[in-house]
Amino acid sequence: QVQLVESGGGLVQPGGSLTLSCAASGFVFTADHYSLGWFRQTPGKEREGVSCISGRADKTYYSVSVKGRFTVSRDNAKNMVYLHMNSLKPEDTAVYYCAAQQGNPPGCSDTYYGSYWGQGTQVTVSS
Repeated sequence: QVQLVESGGGLVQPGGSLTLSCAASGFVFTADHYSLGWFRQTPGKEREGVSCISGRADKTYYSVSVKGRFTVSRDNAKNMVYLHMNSLKPEDTAVYYCAAQQGNPPGCSDTYYGSYWGQGTQVTVSS
């Protein structure tokens, strides 16, 4: 059974930091098989591709809104992907999802990530 399970969300003050984790199981997580992405969604808005990382971690993508503040990483030995979030802003408040897509999708968008999705973790940035 394929599973992606996110953790690490919560309430944080503006300017603070959080690290989200996503544990993958039930499929082959080797470097050559799956690219991984972090997406977020707020009520009434489309899901946004925040950051994606290739199977070998040699290519990363960041949306304009998070570039310079967020860092994506993966540990293939542990079947984990992480999103390190710094200098958080209230507009970063959303449900964050991790997703996996076999191969190398042409973009960091849910148009291209359809294989597997996690259930999401809430991040709230508020004072």
